[in-house]
Amino acid sequence: MCSAPVFDVIIVGSGAAGGMAAHELSAAGLRILMLEAGRDYDPATETPMFNTPEAAPLRAASTMDKPQGFYDATIDGGTELAGEPYTQADPTQPFSWWRPRMLGGRTSHWGRVALRFGPYDFKPKTRDGLGFDWPIEYTDLAPWYDKVESLIGVTGSPHGIENAPDSPPGIQLPPPPPRAHEIVLTRAFEHMGMKVAAIRAAILTRPLNGRAACLYATACTRGCGSRSNFQSNTVLIPPARATGNLTVVCNAMVSRVDIDATGRATGVTYNDRDTGSEFSVTGRAVVLAAGTCSSVRILLNSRSDAFPNGIGNSHGLVGKYLMDSVEFSRSSQIPLLEKLPALNDDGIFTPHVYVPWWLLREQAAGKLRFPRGYHIEPRGGRRMPTTGVGGLVAASAASYGDTLRTEVRRKFGTTVTLIGEGEMIPNEDCFCEPDPTTKDRWGVPVLRFHWKWGDSEVQQVKHMQETFNEVFRLLGGAPDNTSFAMPQGGGASHEVGGARMGNSPQNSVIDSYNRCWDVRNLFVLDGAAFVSSPDKNPTLTILALAARSSARIAELLKNGGL
Repeated sequence: MCSAPVFDVIIVGSGAAGGMAAHELSAAGLRILMLEAGRDYDPATETPMFNTPEAAPLRAASTMDKPQGFYDATIDGGTELAGEPYTQADPTQPFSWWRPRMLGGRTSHWGRVALRFGPYDFKPKTRDGLGFDWPIEYTDLAPWYDKVESLIGVTGSPHGIENAPDSPPGIQLPPPPPRAHEIVLTRAFEHMGMKVAAIRAAILTRPLNGRAACLYATACTRGCGSRSNFQSNTVLIPPARATGNLTVVCNAMVSRVDIDATGRATGVTYNDRDTGSEFSVTGRAVVLAAGTCSSVRILLNSRSDAFPNGIGNSHGLVGKYLMDSVEFSRSSQIPLLEKLPALNDDGIFTPHVYVPWWLLREQAAGKLRFPRGYHIEPRGGRRMPTTGVGGLVAASAASYGDTLRTEVRRKFGTTVTLIGEGEMIPNEDCFCEPDPTTKDRWGVPVLRFHWKWGDSEVQQVKHMQETFNEVFRLLGGAPDNTSFAMPQGGGASHEVGGARMGNSPQNSVIDSYNRCWDVRNLFVLDGAAFVSSPDKNPTLTILALAARSSARIAELLKNGGL
């Protein structure tokens, strides 16, 4: 009778953190089992790279089953999943939890903006007394940012902007040139004292490591069949599989980490999402990289006599201090952009420029009504038209034929959108916990969310609206005075926190290398580890932390430290 295999490391999740861990640990010669809750997914065969909207049902418009459009890479994921509910403690202040359920996780359709956290972002409490400091500094993570950017490919240019670190020479790819709407917006930004920077995007502008440069063929959120953008399932998992050391099992819904009598993790238990059958697998170490809230849920549901409230929860910190980006947008039609000649200015999927937070000194001097900042991502241009072009002409206009076509051409590409991505300060009112009564279809307690924006975030969003409207005014556009409302918690899909790192078991769940204080062969590598949620998108930092921790895991396994 053959015994079940024992792996060196079991990785739960296949996105940024799980993919990076698999890439690094398999290259180190360790035997890895990756468990992915969703289905197998290969963008090389499933991504419609050159299909235009008219080739899709309803001209690719959003539907209930495809809320982000027909061509979005997500097949089985979303905010509402059959048999996998979650609940709200206060329905008037809900939290939106988006789950991918596919190999590659969120990296299959994320925005690809890849910003480094800056020195101030790791020590926010030291600067203004709010929130918490990380147990590491920028200098600790800088070499890992270098490693990740060189591996996945990130665009950018050195600008010397405070708290927006530049990469060392030779690491960044050439940034794409600004397009017409970005040149026009830059005039207004600079008039207002903002420094405009080349975008840092995980999209290739020249070939790298056998991958082709971007074809400008389609939105990155479709997935990328040419491997020109960064996705875990095209950049990290294939070379890990090529080592012969990685086994991948899809449709594996992990419910708990298994613990022996000595308090060590022996593996995990999961259910097959198709059959419901339960399996247990064993390994010398366990890595949780299932996504912030999924990893937190696994920790909370891993209850035993030794850990009656879940693993890592000895001091009640698992699930606490959940954060999201403060994401707010406004749009306006800019007359300066009318009657431009027809150009192929699609460019890469992200903006080609962005505005880092520019008011650090004013903030330090107490001149602002909120303590943390935001960056601005401008969007617009003449991408492939959709049915939305109908909105360029007023419904009351009696236009048709050539007159209608002329009007659409005049206004197409003249609407710009400014998106603010702001920092949220962790607060006591934002957390998740096991729901006392509701369970998923496998009988596992689901998460119940508590959410409340602090006044700092409210004042920050008001500042965004005022700033965006001033940009529009300078360019002759109309202000967007849509009634003010805070974004929904979780709406940015940048949720982090819940199992934060720290320098002692009393103030954190994991140590500075993502190692669980309670169970020393258990690691949490995804966004759950975050101590703060700066005004930078989290994915690049998740990748860097995962690479750093993976090096430590490999070292510990090889010298007997686990």
